[in-house]
Amino acid sequence: MKTNTDTNEVAEFCERHHACGAGRDFADRYGTMADVWDACERVDWLIWVYRRTVTPMDMRELRLFACWCVRETPLKDGRKVWDLLTDERSRNAVVVAERFARGEATDEERSRAAAAAADAAYAASASAASAAASAAAYAAYAAYAAYAAADADAAAYASASSAAYAAYAYAYARKFQAEEFKRRFANPFHK
Repeated sequence: MKTNTDTNEVAEFCERHHACGAGRDFADRYGTMADVWDACERVDWLIWVYRRTVTPMDMRELRLFACWCVRETPLKDGRKVWDLLTDERSRNAVVVAERFARGEATDEERSRAAAAAADAAYAASASAASAAASAAAYAAYAAYAAYAAADADAAAYASASSAAYAAYAYAYARKFQAEEFKRRFANPFHK
């Protein structure tokens, strides 16, 4: 793995990569990009930085992280996003995504699981009678994104965001996911 971190300067990094205003405001509070990474509690921002600094990206681990988000992101009531996936097709999508990441599933299996999960998400959203059903549909889409996206970083971002949305406690969920992301992916600015 090679890192593209030729600068650890916050302003230069944000300018070069066209960081959003909120991201710049956050980053400007720190002396280096290494400090920004260490302090960041938003998984979406960590994924954004990772995409711009690490080549080649660890697609296998990103896919596994996306699945982890669906399985482990906590809800306020003690359940996890996984518990919202009441349609077996959605759960199977996560299982197939994990198998695919480990080299145990084919592209054909992945495609079939993607189509089934998309059908499940559509069915759930069409019949959503409550906020929980709507969140389940969104989480089902996260499972779909976990393996269907060609780019694992997009899948990880979609799954993390979807799982956090489904968890309602959005800020807490992002922080929970960010801690795991930093455990799995080393700070690219530390030499």
